[in-house]
Amino acid sequence: MREIFAGLPWWVKWVAVPVIALVVFGGLIASVVGFLVWLLFKVLIFVALVGGLVYVVRKFMAGSASRGDW
Repeated sequence: MREIFAGLPWWVKWVAVPVIALVVFGGLIASVVGFLVWLLFKVLIFVALVGGLVYVVRKFMAGSASRGDW
């Protein structure tokens, strides 16, 4: 592989080949990035909901413990 690229100009190695790779694999790259963003969004929603649940439960438990209902 190195022998193939050895005789080529720099712009072929650093511009043309990456552009061709983006054209060929662009859809795959976009779908992988989209999936990762979707997964990160779901994880953030999960963390926010669990954090809210913990906050509400602690608030409720602190309020009921101070009233002496238990």
